[in-house]
Amino acid sequence: MSYTLIAVFALLALLDVPLSVALGLSSVVTLWWFDLPLSMITQSMATSINSFLLIAVPLFILAGQIMERGGLSERIFDAAEALVGRLPGGVGHVNIASSFVFGGISGSSVADIASLGPITIRSMTSRGYPRPYSAALTLITSTLATLVPPSILIIVAAASAGQSVGAALAGGLGPGILLAVALAIYNTIISRKKGYGAITNFSMRHSARSLFRALPSVGAPIIILTGMFSGVVTPTEAAGLAVLYTMIVAGIVHREIGFKDVVELTISSGRLAGSVLLILMVASAATFVFTVDLLPQKASGVLSTFGGSPFMTLMLMGLIFIIVGMLMDIVAAALMLIPVLMPAAVAAGVEPMHFLIYMVACLAVGLATPPVGTCLFAAAYVSKVPTPRLVAAAMPFYAVNLVVLVMIAAFPEIVMLPIRWLTL
Repeated sequence: MSYTLIAVFALLALLDVPLSVALGLSSVVTLWWFDLPLSMITQSMATSINSFLLIAVPLFILAGQIMERGGLSERIFDAAEALVGRLPGGVGHVNIASSFVFGGISGSSVADIASLGPITIRSMTSRGYPRPYSAALTLITSTLATLVPPSILIIVAAASAGQSVGAALAGGLGPGILLAVALAIYNTIISRKKGYGAITNFSMRHSARSLFRALPSVGAPIIILTGMFSGVVTPTEAAGLAVLYTMIVAGIVHREIGFKDVVELTISSGRLAGSVLLILMVASAATFVFTVDLLPQKASGVLSTFGGSPFMTLMLMGLIFIIVGMLMDIVAAALMLIPVLMPAAVAAGVEPMHFLIYMVACLAVGLATPPVGTCLFAAAYVSKVPTPRLVAAAMPFYAVNLVVLVMIAAFPEIVMLPIRWLTL
């Protein structure tokens, strides 16, 4: 039964049918073929979307778009340059730091590319970094937004898996920091070796001015994450705070957006969120088919034949996650893989949160790789670097990312420690 659904879905996807439609149609065909009640589709879709937590998705998307339009991104970049710009590989570190902070508000990797990409690439190339290297670093740092709370993918994945969204967001912080540090180490080594980056004179006055201008912008992730992890607000309420705060900063403090801009951004965010949540709805029907067909138990049995240790189980699953993430939308991939592989991982001794965050980290690689990486094509467009050349320049960064994935699989505390510290 499950194989019928997967085959029909693959066929429709190859015919370039939108993934949400392909997933829904393949579920309908499977239920009809095996004479199961089609009413289960509407029931499962209605149940999956009936969640207060999922209101956070359109709200965080809106907050990210307000940041992009309202000038917060440029000020965050200036503040990061004031703090780490004088280090070896300085502007590369600024690229990493600004993406980390921006991801702590928007939760969207594509928004990071669209907003910060032109600024970071222009700044790096003007200081002697090759354009392909600048574009490749910008490409990989954009994936930090998929790990750093409030990651939209983590919110959707945790809600789908029936896990605490707040705990899952906290779990993404450790891998996000690890990836940022690993990228900074590589950037330092390669910049020293090849002489990338012009040395700029330090100006206390300029640095203080940049930090002061950015205070309202960098205050957003502090307020959001402190409120959420302290238990004062839920993730959904934190998303509402993010929208309100960024709107005040962009509209009143910076005065770079008006009422018409807010209306336009709200409509745009609704459309984008609708596409994400539609995939969640139709994936619930596929989950019903997988459950009826006992696919999770079958997957568990297959994985146990390769050695049932948690590390080996995650490494095998990591290959699946990366391949699937390279071939399809990562939200759809997560929602299809969770009901199949999460029970198998738990049976092998993997913590549910460890599995979820590791899956998200693996799928995030697909955002930056061909053939369907949305961040890859966005970075190529912004940087004017041809896609094949950008992929070649990004190869060392892919290797850094793979090392980080192995570390996440091998050391569960990278995920679990922030959860224990931040969700007491």
